[in-house]
Amino acid sequence: MNAQVLLAATEAENPLIPPIPELIIGLIAFAIVFGFLAKKLLPNINKVLEQRREAIEGGIEKAEALQAEAQRTLEEYKAQRANALHEVARLRQEAQEQGAALIAEMRAEGQRQREEIIAAGHAQIEADRKAAARALRQDVGRLATELAGKIVGESLEDVARQSRVVDRFLDGLDDTAAKAEASR
Repeated sequence: MNAQVLLAATEAENPLIPPIPELIIGLIAFAIVFGFLAKKLLPNINKVLEQRREAIEGGIEKAEALQAEAQRTLEEYKAQRANALHEVARLRQEAQEQGAALIAEMRAEGQRQREEIIAAGHAQIEADRKAAARALRQDVGRLATELAGKIVGESLEDVARQSRVVDRFLDGLDDTAAKAEASR
């Protein structure tokens, strides 16, 4: 029994269990403080938290909208850049084609002018050759007539006779030249 009395005495003196009047006063004070906090402070805290939540959600929505707009702008920029690169390539190709056509045209014009110059040169050479042949024929004819007149001892001043003699002589020279040319 002694142990039970000792145990009951120690239980009444337990420092962890407060006395009943203190417990009631503490609970009343807690209820007053809790009621004051619930009526005055909690609505303000909830209001601030709600404003922060709305600001955060609005900021996220705004950021998402800005990001979507930035993505659209980036896509538009990429499309414009691709179009610009395509246009540059097309213009470069057109310029190369025009350059090639211009070069071909200039070559054809140069070829045509060269052929005209060559034809004109050949015509001039042919005209000069004929004029030189006529002059040579006249000079050779005159010299041949003088020489023949000296050899024969009579004058061969008759123009018709002189012309026939010269033509026969020159034709003979032409035949000799043609035969020599053919034998080569």
